[in-house]
This record gives sequence, structure tokens and C-alpha cells, in this order.
Amino acid sequence: MAEELEGHVTTVTNDGLTLGVLDEGPRGGEPIVLLHGFPERATSWRLVAPLLHQEGYRTLALDQRGYAPGARPPRRRDYRLPLLAGDVVALIEQAVGPEGHAHLVGHDWGGAAAWTTAALHPDRVRTLTVFSAPHPRAFVAAAARSPQLLRSWYMGLFQVPRLVELLAGRGALEQSLRRLGMTAAEVAVVRREIVEDGALPTALNWYRALPLTRPGGAGDRVVVPTTMVWSDGDTAVDRWGPEHSGEYVDADFEYVELAGVSHWIPTQAPEACAEAILERVRG
Repeated sequence: MAEELEGHVTTVTNDGLTLGVLDEGPRGGEPIVLLHGFPERATSWRLVAPLLHQEGYRTLALDQRGYAPGARPPRRRDYRLPLLAGDVVALIEQAVGPEGHAHLVGHDWGGAAAWTTAALHPDRVRTLTVFSAPHPRAFVAAAARSPQLLRSWYMGLFQVPRLVELLAGRGALEQSLRRLGMTAAEVAVVRREIVEDGALPTALNWYRALPLTRPGGAGDRVVVPTTMVWSDGDTAVDRWGPEHSGEYVDADFEYVELAGVSHWIPTQAPEACAEAILERVRG
């Protein structure tokens, strides 16, 4: 079910969880669902959404499970990718009707959820635009064919129970984010919205559920028009995976590379981000 305020959705309930929604822009505009990554929340789209509103689009930024206060199950198995895709479908159905569909956009882990949603529920997705997250199959292939495994070393660290939470209390998480290109202001948002709000342990479950996702469980082929955006300043994601993501798309595919931008595209290059989204949804 969805709770509405003045015609806009504010929360969506799925699988016994209540997720927050920032539903903004023209009420009658074509809907664009925005999925954030780690360790951010729906507010990470705060600079991009107004640019989409100016062009007549409605945006629905989802505060995903593990992050929304009403959606923080402690078990890592509750964060398998097909379940995360189910949350996205619930939002689309509640916002635009049981037979409705929306343009889908994801960044980082939100990109993984977007890929999975498009693969498993193509009837709910009109177009797909992904930032900083290759197709899950391309990511696995990249681990063997590129420096991606070295760039993803932290994923192994994240598997250790309570370790990252302990280190975050000592400022290690914030230092790591600065090394990954976040500004001091962006890190302050993470401190407030993730660490101080108590979302870090369950947000980490997105990583900790990886061993529970069987090969192919996230879906293989995508059949909707897709744009994959990668930035050459991304120190977490190697170019190989994004470049080869089109091998898993049976529809129009475009690869876009941004120069001089870090991993945090929505907050550091909002104009380029919005431009890529608009080119895809208009096409």
C-alpha cells in the first residue's frame, strides 16, 4: 500500500516493510524512479531531480530497504537482489497503477537493483539508465578480466560482522569515502543520514547478502532500452564492466563515459547525470 500526501506518494509498503519516497515534480509527468546507492539515501538525487522536473517529468526517489527507518530487517537474506527489485515494483505499481511502468534510474547499488528489476520485471520498466554499476554478470566477468577485483577489496572486509560498524565509529568510513572522491559536505550527509541515523548495519547487508544470491538469481538479459554511464574518476568501478554491460542487453544500448568525475555522479555532476537520463527517456 502507499500513503499519499496532496496527491504524492510518501511511503510504500512491501514485504512487511515501509519505505520512504520523495515524490516530486509535475503530478501528471512521466514517472522516473530514482534508486540511490551505498552509503546514501534518496536525498542523493536532490540536485538531479529538479532538472528532470523542469522538463516535465515526475520523480520518485526511493529510500530503499536497509536505509528507510521502517525497512531495516536484520537478516542478510532479506537483501537478495530479487527482493530489492520487488520493492521497486511495489513502488511503480502503487504510484502509477498495477499495470503501470516507469523509467528506471539507479546509481551504485541502486544500479544493481535497477538492472535486476529490468531483467526480472521488464513489463514494469520503460527505460533503464544506470550510473557507476555494471550489469551484475558483467561485474562478475570483470573480476577475472580487469582490475575490478582489486578495486572491490572492501567487499570482503564488509562481510566481517560488526567490523565496519566499529571502524565507522572511529571515523574510518568517512576517511574512506573522502579517498573515493566524496567532498566534506557529502561525507557530512552520510554521517547524519546513515551513521547517526542507525542505518549503517542494515545498509551493509546489501553487501553481506551477496554470497546468498545464486548465479543468475539477479536475472541475465535486459530487454528494455538502456544507457550505462561510467566516469573515469571512479576508483571503485573499473571501466571493463560498464563497457561490456551491453552484452547483456537485448535492446538499444548506449555507453556514456564522463571525464573528470568521481564515482559520485548524481551529486558531483548533476547536469551530466540529468542529460543522460533525459536522452534515454526521450528516446
